[in-house]
Amino acid sequence: MFCPTRHAGKVKIGMDVAASEFWKDEKKVYDLDFKTEMNDGTQCKTGEQLGELYASFCRDYPMVSIEDPFDQDDFESCARSPMHARPPQLSLGDARRRYTKMTADLGGACQIVGDDLLVTNPSRVQKAIEQKACNALLLKVNQIGTVTEAMEAVKIAKKAGWGVMTSHRSGETEDSFIVSLLPCARSRLASRASRQPPPNPRPCRRRLTSPWG
Repeated sequence: MFCPTRHAGKVKIGMDVAASEFWKDEKKVYDLDFKTEMNDGTQCKTGEQLGELYASFCRDYPMVSIEDPFDQDDFESCARSPMHARPPQLSLGDARRRYTKMTADLGGACQIVGDDLLVTNPSRVQKAIEQKACNALLLKVNQIGTVTEAMEAVKIAKKAGWGVMTSHRSGETEDSFIVSLLPCARSRLASRASRQPPPNPRPCRRRLTSPWG
């Protein structure tokens, strides 16, 4: 692939899709043009079509991480993939299984990260492991409420061979606590994001950083 900026082979791509933001429950579709009011609907995709889009990204680009690829309440699309026929209807009481096919199809070369799916809850992490719903945990301490429970979620994830990405939450202060948490969680990646600008004029960007370079 021609790369005029000469970054080919040097840059990898990670996505935080946050698919719940553009899931239209009344129509059971994902609106990729959701920021355009009164759009014509041509960018709406079913869960199956969205899964095919992710698969094409992984084929065509150096994808290494996809976070929250589907809505947490989309029980239909989770078990479909471009390489499999439509499976039997899933139980509506089990949202985690929607990620199972995507992890099976793409998880070998790309980490499928559970954020909204897991909410750093040890019991939810264990259930996701049993159902092979994803293969990486997004660790947010104030999602579960205590460092003890957060580290228990890490322990369970690590035992299963999962990756762990430590994260701030949107709207938090600029406190540097998670930098100290990284080695405790044996986490090689940190995810930072904010919907509100920091108190200084520096631009606020989402980024993946590693304390080991």
